[in-house]
Amino acid sequence: MSLAGKTILMSGGSRGIGLAIALRAAADGANIAMLAKTDTPHPKLEGTVHTAAEAIRAAGGQALPIVGDVRDDDHITEAVLKTQGEFGGIDIIVNNASVIDLSQSLDLSAKKYDLMQDVNVRGTFMLSRAAVPLLRDAENPHILSLSPPLNLAPKWLGAHTGYTLAKYGMTMATLGLAAEFADAGIAANTLWPRTTIATAAVQNVLGGDKLMAASRTPEIYADAAYAVVTKPAASYTGQTLIVEDVLSDAGVTDFSKYAAVPGTPDDRLFPDIFLD
Repeated sequence: MSLAGKTILMSGGSRGIGLAIALRAAADGANIAMLAKTDTPHPKLEGTVHTAAEAIRAAGGQALPIVGDVRDDDHITEAVLKTQGEFGGIDIIVNNASVIDLSQSLDLSAKKYDLMQDVNVRGTFMLSRAAVPLLRDAENPHILSLSPPLNLAPKWLGAHTGYTLAKYGMTMATLGLAAEFADAGIAANTLWPRTTIATAAVQNVLGGDKLMAASRTPEIYADAAYAVVTKPAASYTGQTLIVEDVLSDAGVTDFSKYAAVPGTPDDRLFPDIFLD
């Protein structure tokens, strides 16, 4: 199944994994609307919602950059209505926007805790919910959230409790929507990588150049996301999927092309969090 003519509404997406997913869909000729705050360049982060739109068009897709905040209900409503007005409907929601802070509980500020809950959990729920009336009319509707499986091992529950709650909240919201709207044929799944992905978050928050060199490129996430949202929605839902497993099921046997530093063997790549 191709994404030609399909419409994706994504939270975030100005750079990194979200942009990679958008570009993969654009190669099919998809329409991509992005609800993101990055109206102007950030001094430390590359890309805005406008440069992302330019890249999507150059890759063969149609783009609708929407400057807004997924924490704001009015912005969500506006994004859904603008996407419908521009492209006639919505086929896929990608909950990409996320905030990360790995601080221990006593070091995590209340403001940052609230921000992670608002963007990761509330944003995922509210954007997905707002799109449901349009997803009901789509031929193969999907909700895809970039969040991990629910691993209740103490190792992960206690590693960074505030962030864990926020990411698991994304997953629980998605699985709940999968169950609630199964009869409507709307798929809702989550997707998470086995290794770290070379993004600004890895560079600036997790481990700098050393960890970037031991990561895979965002394209591996994009290829897996493409494989998920082109599956038949009615029978492929309610799952917490792993990037590499999705690609293996699709017939990929060699992941070497995704190494951020070409030639890095798989056993030298850094494992992502939440997976044992």
